[in-house]
Amino acid sequence: MSLTRPADRQWRAQSAGFRRWEKSAELGRGDDVWRWAIREVMQWGVKTRSGFTVTPGERAAAGDRPVIMAHPFGLSVREPVEVVEVVETGERVGFAYRTLPGHPVSGEEAFIVHRDGEAVILTIRSLTRPGSQWGWRTAYPALLIAQHVARRRYFRALRVRAPR
Repeated sequence: MSLTRPADRQWRAQSAGFRRWEKSAELGRGDDVWRWAIREVMQWGVKTRSGFTVTPGERAAAGDRPVIMAHPFGLSVREPVEVVEVVETGERVGFAYRTLPGHPVSGEEAFIVHRDGEAVILTIRSLTRPGSQWGWRTAYPALLIAQHVARRRYFRALRVRAPR
């Protein structure tokens, strides 16, 4: 089970040693937006539309270990992860992944699409602490800034392109 608990409406995570973060935003309304948002989230679109590459870019499934590549300042940074939980119900769809050794930070992130009446909501949850490798540990303050920028891009990527 994941620490970010994508199946739970209320996140009551134990966050010992982690920076805890959660935010939700409406993507649009109606069944067309719902179907589109599910496809985009489960196919890693929230990441790829934000400037990352994901290999392979298949539908997220528990146990998958895709490699995410970030591309800051023309560089390529490898971010190995493992999908630890997937939720797919009539009103809630998403997944959580944890970082693996070699990732710049240590923690977990979840992308969840859910409904509130006709509204389609994207919720992102994150637990972060410095990575285990010395070089990444020293860069942790800069990585927190990069994480903040990436989160803004996640919401913008799906809100801007959601069918209306």
